[in-house]
Amino acid sequence: MIIVKTIDELQKARKRLSGSIGFVPTMGALHQGHLSLIQKARSENEHLIVSIFVNPTQFLEGEDLDAYPRKDEADIKICEVAKVDILFMPTVDTMYEDDELCIGAPARRGYLLEGEKRAGHFDGMLQVVMKLLNLSGANRAYFGKKDAQQLALISQMVKNYFMDITIVPCEIVRDEFGLALSSRNVYLKDNDEKERALALSRSLKYATKMVMAGELDVHKIKSEMTNILSVVDKVEYVAFVTREFKALKKVEIGNTIILVAVWVGKPRLIDNIWI
Repeated sequence: MIIVKTIDELQKARKRLSGSIGFVPTMGALHQGHLSLIQKARSENEHLIVSIFVNPTQFLEGEDLDAYPRKDEADIKICEVAKVDILFMPTVDTMYEDDELCIGAPARRGYLLEGEKRAGHFDGMLQVVMKLLNLSGANRAYFGKKDAQQLALISQMVKNYFMDITIVPCEIVRDEFGLALSSRNVYLKDNDEKERALALSRSLKYATKMVMAGELDVHKIKSEMTNILSVVDKVEYVAFVTREFKALKKVEIGNTIILVAVWVGKPRLIDNIWI
């Protein structure tokens, strides 16, 4: 594995690769969820590029940019063990100029749910992902389904801008208790908060159980989910949307995503299930 930090170094290293390239963009603090993406990319491509970059443009004022977990030494070791070919670790100055062209999230899908609660977040996310996809020169890029709205918008960006890369959705990875893995889980300060955080996955499992039993009415399912989520500090939303992020009144089997966003102590946690 080689570690590169500049655009020139990355381009020279990439040109030495022959064959298919898989790419996994991350913000570091790698956990088993990231590793599952890396392993899938490794198995499906002849070469593998991983990036670690905490992108400032997708953090809003008052969010945890400065406190976001950074574990460079551990991340490098994980990438070495996972047989990554190139690890790209740029600085902010490498990725951005003072006066940049901007990419705007779509007017509908970019400003509901996460986009409503974090206005401007998706603009910054799409901006950096386009840069990274272009720089990687990869055939395939791998993203987790936990950030379902992000995944949908990246897929739309690739389609709308005719980018020659395949976006590969990857399943959510959970801990032994069902909590979706996230770098922000380290903010859960004690066993009480960790236990209450499990309400997200419990609510989604119960919703799935109701659907399997034949209940398709969104209002009824949401009511039961809200009861389960009453143990968290704040529920931001429980949403039922199609794969295209259109709101649903009834569950459509094979075309529904149920999404949840809550606060438990310091961290804001999201989770979802695809039905």
